Amino acid sequence: MSTTTATSKKQQVSSGPVLDWAAGHGPVTGALSATTGAFALATTGAATAMPPGWVLAAGAAGALGHTVAGLRIRNAGRTLATRAASWLVGAGWTTWAMTTGPLTWAALGSLATIGIGIGAAARSSALYEEAREEEAIAAEQRAIALELSAERRAIAEAWVERIQRICSISVRVLAVEMWPTGTGYSLDLEPQGGITWDRIAGYSVPLSGDAKLPHGCTATASPGIHQGRTILDVTTVNVLKEDCPYPEDYGRLSVLTGLPWGVRTNGEVVSAYLREQCALVVGPTGSGKTNMLHGILASFARADDLLTFVIDLNAGSAGLPWVLPALKGELKTEDNKPVRPGVDWLAGTYEEALLMLDAVLAIGLHRKKAYQDLLSKANTDLLPISAKIPQIMLVIDEGAEILVSTDRQMKELAKKILEVIRMLRAMGIRTVLTALGATGSVLGNLMIRREGKVRVALTGGETEGMDLGKMFPGRRGLRVEQAPYKGAGFMGTPESPAALFKAWRILPNQIREITVATSERHPRLDDVSAKAAGPAYARRWDANRTAWMLDLTLTDDDPAEESPAGQGGLNLSALRPAESGQGSPEDEMLRRFRQEIDAQFATAPEPSTPDTPPARPGGLNLSALRGDSRDAEEATAGREGGPDWLADAIVAIAEAGPTGMKPSAVADRVNRSRQAVREALKAAAERGELVYRDNGPHSVYVHPDHA
Repeated sequence: MSTTTATSKKQQVSSGPVLDWAAGHGPVTGALSATTGAFALATTGAATAMPPGWVLAAGAAGALGHTVAGLRIRNAGRTLATRAASWLVGAGWTTWAMTTGPLTWAALGSLATIGIGIGAAARSSALYEEAREEEAIAAEQRAIALELSAERRAIAEAWVERIQRICSISVRVLAVEMWPTGTGYSLDLEPQGGITWDRIAGYSVPLSGDAKLPHGCTATASPGIHQGRTILDVTTVNVLKEDCPYPEDYGRLSVLTGLPWGVRTNGEVVSAYLREQCALVVGPTGSGKTNMLHGILASFARADDLLTFVIDLNAGSAGLPWVLPALKGELKTEDNKPVRPGVDWLAGTYEEALLMLDAVLAIGLHRKKAYQDLLSKANTDLLPISAKIPQIMLVIDEGAEILVSTDRQMKELAKKILEVIRMLRAMGIRTVLTALGATGSVLGNLMIRREGKVRVALTGGETEGMDLGKMFPGRRGLRVEQAPYKGAGFMGTPESPAALFKAWRILPNQIREITVATSERHPRLDDVSAKAAGPAYARRWDANRTAWMLDLTLTDDDPAEESPAGQGGLNLSALRPAESGQGSPEDEMLRRFRQEIDAQFATAPEPSTPDTPPARPGGLNLSALRGDSRDAEEATAGREGGPDWLADAIVAIAEAGPTGMKPSAVADRVNRSRQAVREALKAAAERGELVYRDNGPHSVYVHPDHA
């Protein structure tokens, strides 16, 4: 606002008193209005020889009208008498003044006296009416409180008797609080005889049954204000059955003030505080775990001091909705600017996951050295997290399974993930792991149990692999049957004991909306961390690194790409080599059965392939049976001793070490078709020059020195 405009507005405000012509009369203005009106009427009537009876009639009509109006709004008798008397006295003075003259000192003095009396009487009646109204409101509130008190007393008496009968515990109810949502209430209990809250918590199921609570409702005990008090939360309305839409408020969040993940049965938002804690989310198929994961990513995207890295080896499906629309340019901000992805880095392959984990470890270790001065100035051993130095949240879908996997590649990832969890808490790098179940193998790792204090168990009614006792140790009375609905389960944090909750339902269009709304809110990785991460982080969105996201063709392990030149086409059996494992289920089962037999017994090798190629069968002239001459010659050479490029391929496989190489990687290395490479590598394995390690889509060839 300009200075001129501000000055003009100030002049307008200070130009004089502001009169509210719509306001009613008070005691002073009412008395002035009555006396001036009476004086004007008396003066005019005396000058025009008006009959005095008209004034009396008008005064009587005014008194009658105000009395009727007062009765309709239930004014007190004192107020009705005051107003009627004011009309009658004013009419009487006007009649007298018209007869004797209104300009005498006696007339003016009596009029002033009447005005003062009217003002005092009006003020007195107004105060009386206010007192009556306040008393009526107080009486109504007392009646409501009395009714509520009676309801609370009935609830308290019922639960005292119930706990005594079922738990054999005497309790005293100190307070009963009704939830604002109307879905239940809480009782503040004081158990007698040194009984603690966990004794009552163990009887949650029989207490709920005895109270005849609806399905999905529970009576859950939790610690009170001190060890001798217990809070019993009783849910009376099943709020877990219906979907709970994600809030439309996409406002700013901070990892320091909590990230909302869902709501409790009493309507309270439950938040996760992840500055120092890691999180573990478990849920079987169909329990709503993926939706929950999107809700977690939404809370991370809304935070202005947090960057999200996602590892999902299942084709990156957890992070693609947050990345693809932005990479394709489908989203724009309000000022038509490009939108940044909702996830700062997405790894959908083993190689990209290794790059990400190496970069994260490098960032954390470099932060420890580079920010020593900052830690000293802040007098803390925790890196001050802000928009300038954001926290990194590493989200790993099915990461708990990676930690317990016996696969060699997964073991390498697991080692690095545990290093991140163990070493980088102070430097603002934390993890969120998901798992398909709360089993002993998942929770057997001490690092997960010690660091992952924020835990979520989405049950979906599934009882297999859902050991809530291991998931929430020390929390009694939790049963899978209490949350049989998708998106419902239990959530516990160091700040909030494990209890029922409902995850928000987030839709794909909301993911796009949040991506747009938070695009300019995402912080940039600080220079110190970006330098430590190096090109692996700086080039994470390069075309060659994101090709797997945007390429809609079949992957290397799909059957259609086994055709020459790697082109898609019909899924012909002629194009499916035996080692690919992509035949029919019966063929796959037979192949595995033969491998087990070969491993258990010294069976004879199968007859070698004759040198002369078999005659072409009759029938369709399929292009799948017409390989180019070079590939045919190389395949034949592979059976005889190997083509010229096989030596280079064996050297490359040896350099790869125990990891080995896929046939597709070898084909790219030697610039040959995948079919020819597979034939040559298979022949080399039969000769003992290589070892074939069958691992489904991750099958590789390994040099004998590393087998």
